[in-house]
Amino acid sequence: MTTQSIRHTRTMTHAAKVGGAAAAVLALLTVNACSAAETGGTSKTVNLHTPSWVGAEVNTAVAAYLLEHELDYKVSTRQMDETPAWDAMSQGKIDAILEDWGHPQEEKRYVEGNKSVVSAGELGVTGHIGWFVPKYVADEHPDITDAKNLNKYADLLKTPESGAQGQFIKGDPSYVSHDNALIENLGLNYKPIEAGAEATHLAQLEQLYKNKKPFLTYWWTPQWMNATMDLVEVKLPPYKEGCDTDKKAVACAYPDVPLKKWMNADFAKEDSEAARFLKNFRWTTEQQNLVAKYVAADKMTPEQAAEKWVKENEATWKAWMPKK
Repeated sequence: MTTQSIRHTRTMTHAAKVGGAAAAVLALLTVNACSAAETGGTSKTVNLHTPSWVGAEVNTAVAAYLLEHELDYKVSTRQMDETPAWDAMSQGKIDAILEDWGHPQEEKRYVEGNKSVVSAGELGVTGHIGWFVPKYVADEHPDITDAKNLNKYADLLKTPESGAQGQFIKGDPSYVSHDNALIENLGLNYKPIEAGAEATHLAQLEQLYKNKKPFLTYWWTPQWMNATMDLVEVKLPPYKEGCDTDKKAVACAYPDVPLKKWMNADFAKEDSEAARFLKNFRWTTEQQNLVAKYVAADKMTPEQAAEKWVKENEATWKAWMPKK
């Protein structure tokens, strides 16, 4: 919506000045009213969290693409670790987290406590963390797939970094992990070695796998590299409710985690098209892994990967669109 500019002249009478001022005020009010009507009275900007791992990164990329191209929002993204993201969301600096692997302390503080964060439903993907070895190792040593037998294979899995102990390859230090406690509490003769950020971890495993080297590692699903590496899970003592409450005493497997979405409470309360869309956003592990593969293996940008998936899967994302 546009307005004509008001030109002042030296010969303008007092009445003309008053009339011109009134017209300008009326024009400004008209523009503001039009803008409010177009945005539903709220800003057309959405701030989304971008995690450090590619699977969750593509959640944000696909959501951002649809918000911008289908709902005419401007999307701003902020990449940070999981716990700081919760803090930022509670303060309204981030509107939504689209993939959460479980943060009970933050839920207690922000969801149950000051009620600054609310649930936005499930993502549709179930996350699972565990310990894994390559299938070629499991084929040669079938009993290695039970943690009770791991000490038998410490020599097989030792490296210069781990010395006389077997090496356990840890994941990104920002990820949910109980591995140090598990190794100690299960009495395992292994030294946990951090691989670094996810990209470094994946590159290390890819090289080991290519060379058919034995390794024991922290691993998870969804993860696009499950399509390129055949890994077998090592059985840990079964998970029971509450067995991981005391982080120093953990001696059980990781639980399966239906991955959740969360929103800033004020953002959710607006009930905007963006908020309703993000609540509706739900896809499968296979769909996420496919878009992650576009980024990690096919070297697309997240935006290119999102555009490709959106153009080829209209029937899926149309169901996420808020009803008018």
